[in-house]
Amino acid sequence: MGNMNFSVLMSVYIKEKPEFLKESLDSVFNQTLLPTEVILIEDGPLTNELYNTIKDFSNKHKELKIIPLKKNYGLGHALNIGLKHCKYNLVARMDSDDICKPNRFEKEIKFMYNNNDIDICSSWIDEFENDKNNVVSQRRIPETHEEIIKYAKLRCPVNHPTVVYKRDKVIELGGYKDFPEDYYLWIKMIMNGCKFYNLQESLLYFRFTSDLYKRRGGWKYAKDDLRAQKKFYSVGFLTKREFLFNVIVRSTIRLIPVELRSFIYKYILRKRILLRKSFGGTK
Repeated sequence: MGNMNFSVLMSVYIKEKPEFLKESLDSVFNQTLLPTEVILIEDGPLTNELYNTIKDFSNKHKELKIIPLKKNYGLGHALNIGLKHCKYNLVARMDSDDICKPNRFEKEIKFMYNNNDIDICSSWIDEFENDKNNVVSQRRIPETHEEIIKYAKLRCPVNHPTVVYKRDKVIELGGYKDFPEDYYLWIKMIMNGCKFYNLQESLLYFRFTSDLYKRRGGWKYAKDDLRAQKKFYSVGFLTKREFLFNVIVRSTIRLIPVELRSFIYKYILRKRILLRKSFGGTK
């Protein structure tokens, strides 16, 4: 497949489950196109079980480079540190509890090498509960740069766990900052002329739990959301009308009961996957 060098950037913290990290790293090291290096940030002290899991993989894979941090800084800060350690300009993001499909890197990295005008790409994701064979929904996002800009005015326009981007572009714009770290970065990239593309297929299994619905609600999340929308408006990405519409809709979703929020995420904001087992599993 030629000399397609790229880095994978991951971060892990104390609350991660060792079995989830193992599944995630297994999927990274069993790709049809293997990463040239994997940068794993230890975001603060970890449990012995997590350390043992990491040690097992570092003994087997010389590409795995561990960067320990003395305290927990949070995902955005950890990723900014990780970016400085990445040797290669193409960086694939990966979360410590998700599972790559075997051809994820081959599809995305090959696309980026063949389309040098694109600065960032991602793909759809299959959202699963408990087991990756139990896919409950799919987060589909638009394909072309123009469609992505329109979509970004309402919702996050890429799936962060499947992103591949040009490291120099991200660093030039200050990396990950503020809440929501990834969404704000994508807006900055759009505003500074970076070109986006989303592959129209699912390349990752995203671990979906009931806790996710709880975390995406409440007054604190609503206030953080409001601050983010104000920021998008202040940099000129949103019109006043778009800003007001977003604030009303997003605040409502954050403050409604968790059961109703769960219904909206599962049945309205996602492509629902039905009767998958009848059609030969989740491809």
